Amino acid sequence: MLMRKPGTECILITGSYRIKSSSMKSVLCLVPVLGTLVFLGRAADPPQSGVIQIDHEKVAAAFAKGEALLATNNFKVQAGRREVSGEVEVHDHDTDIFYILEGSATFVTGGNTVQSRTVAPGETRAREIVGGQERDLTKGDIIVIPTGVPHWFKKVRGPLLYYVVKVTNQ
Repeated sequence: MLMRKPGTECILITGSYRIKSSSMKSVLCLVPVLGTLVFLGRAADPPQSGVIQIDHEKVAAAFAKGEALLATNNFKVQAGRREVSGEVEVHDHDTDIFYILEGSATFVTGGNTVQSRTVAPGETRAREIVGGQERDLTKGDIIVIPTGVPHWFKKVRGPLLYYVVKVTNQ
């Protein structure tokens, strides 16, 4: 189970592999990335061979619509596509790991949600974030959003294509 200490922030890793962070404690957010890579190699294994392959045609179709590629009890892999900003999201049980493939966006993390509502158990949406940290995301960036941290694609310069791995923390 991932525990995030109060005051820690998310990690943004740019294409040049620099870590941008307001606090050295945010390096702890990198643990889920590494854990996920190891975990994906093990948890995604079907009983026979241990390997899952998603055909390039299915991947391309998923990016055209911005939809899920794979879902298990422990993690989900999605092909994200955005052309406009979205709603604020807060997940009670998922850590999000985004990898930006194409386009760019202003992405806000932390702060306070405005006009929030529960859309499903453990899932909150809101109109906007006040007091969060704005970040510019672009091709090659990775950002890790720990469980419970509000996040929002405030402005999209796209189309924005990205993979998101949602690791379920129970």
